[in-house]
Amino acid sequence: MADVTISNVRKSYGAVDVLRGIDVTVEDAEFVALVGPSGCGKSTLLRMIAGLEGISDGEIAIGGRVVNDIPPKKRDVAMVTQNYALYPHMTVAKNMGFALKLAGTPRDEIDQRVKAAANILDLTHLLDRLPKQLSGGQRQRVAMGRAIVRAPQVFLFDEPLSNLDAKLRVQMRAEIKALHQRLKTTTVYVTHDQVEAMTMADKIVVMRDGIVEQVGSPLDLYDRPANMFVAGFIGSPAMNFIEGSILDGVFVGDGLTHSLAGLPDDLDGQSVVLGIRPEHIELADAGPAATVVLTEQTGSETNIHLKLGANPLNCLAKGRIAVEPGQSVHLRMQPGKVHLFDARTGKRLQFDGEKAPGGGGRRGGRKAETANKSRKTSATARQPKMISRTLRALGIDQKRYRPELHYMRGPGPKTSEKLAAPRITPPSVN
Repeated sequence: MADVTISNVRKSYGAVDVLRGIDVTVEDAEFVALVGPSGCGKSTLLRMIAGLEGISDGEIAIGGRVVNDIPPKKRDVAMVTQNYALYPHMTVAKNMGFALKLAGTPRDEIDQRVKAAANILDLTHLLDRLPKQLSGGQRQRVAMGRAIVRAPQVFLFDEPLSNLDAKLRVQMRAEIKALHQRLKTTTVYVTHDQVEAMTMADKIVVMRDGIVEQVGSPLDLYDRPANMFVAGFIGSPAMNFIEGSILDGVFVGDGLTHSLAGLPDDLDGQSVVLGIRPEHIELADAGPAATVVLTEQTGSETNIHLKLGANPLNCLAKGRIAVEPGQSVHLRMQPGKVHLFDARTGKRLQFDGEKAPGGGGRRGGRKAETANKSRKTSATARQPKMISRTLRALGIDQKRYRPELHYMRGPGPKTSEKLAAPRITPPSVN
């Protein structure tokens, strides 16, 4: 096992730049997924790690050894592709052990490694079959077994599940994840399916047009997307986007007005895009009104397609929601789940009212980090503000306010020559 370091790697075909300076580090025993739309360069990068594509510029190191000029067979990597590439005239056992045979490995050792890999992948009862006698999932496991018997430093997967049906893909991605947890081999996995990346990878590299848009854990990318591209690519259904502007701390868009806490002053008047994930929108008794376009029932969830002003909107509700096309509904956006992006650059904007990592939404800046621990703590954090507002409403100078005088010894100090501070009862906190 070894780490993989990709430093300022570039790939060009004539005047066409396919990769434009990629910097990625895959730690030892880490499972990293390269995701992005078709043509973003993820498969090209994988083939460059394997040695199947030349490097125009930059360096690729495996286990601390630069492999730019090292042929594929000496890089100690094993690649699994989407077409399986099994020899049709060979049995499962011979397919799995063929690379070892070419390398001159003793027959006894080949048999031992093949049986060990077959046991891991539940292929023991299929070792004497030909590929044509196997299902798609079984063929994929044979291709994985052929890689396992080589005991490489790095596994490379190039969209290995794309030819399988939906149910089998779910099963196989669980098997690949379990295999990685068992073998602890450094793994680079290419896919265009962000659900595969989210469920399998320790770290995700999101690519677009030959560059890296963001690198992070699945939940980092989900909670803190660097820009609108990552926000829309990660998560299913995709994030909703509504164009608008900030006016006095309030987002104003077509069909939506939404107050935001902790916005910096320099955002006032700026054109922004508000992002909200479908699962963070709730149907409510009051709030912005939207029209139901259609519903998709999956049993455990209901995906409701809406029209909010001129904006299409998705709401993903738990359970079975009985709404009809054309019906008007009211929406509520969960506090702290709203994202803001610069309308010109698409970059994510930071503000205090955002969702704190690992917790709920903030309320009112730094005090909110403790306010979200429990309802009791939240109420306690709000109490000083409630008292302050009450004192201002009653005309009491807060700097001269002494509770013991008001609650125990009469009205306390006067706020003016003519007006004495009345007795007040402290606000109740539930």
